[in-house]
Amino acid sequence: MATTTAAVTLTSDLLSDSMSVSTSTTCMKAGTTADGLDQMSMGYIELATGTNSDILNADNSLNKDKANKVYICNESTDETYYIIVTIDAIALGRLYAGDWMFIPWGAHDTDNDIKVTPSVSTSMTFEYMLFISA
Repeated sequence: MATTTAAVTLTSDLLSDSMSVSTSTTCMKAGTTADGLDQMSMGYIELATGTNSDILNADNSLNKDKANKVYICNESTDETYYIIVTIDAIALGRLYAGDWMFIPWGAHDTDNDIKVTPSVSTSMTFEYMLFISA
């Protein structure tokens, strides 16, 4: 079984003292300590403004309410370009050029789709990956 590990390091000098946090985790099957998610789906998409992409659709053949994980990255190089990420029409926020997110996703009903919408009229590129626990 393949091993999927996520890691993040945050450093900041916003406070009078510097802050640094580093952590990592091995993605496990739901309800177990067995590592190794079973499948991966990925894509690289260009979108124009006024359109959106339903990148992860809850009515596909996913195992609902399992340990699925989602990665989305805005590949733009212009710092003013962003994509709006929504789940079930609720905006999670904006990913500006180079920003990314990694979140759990239950895919528990057909209204739980993840969509991205670009902010500009020129084409924007982003990538996504879905790690699936069967």
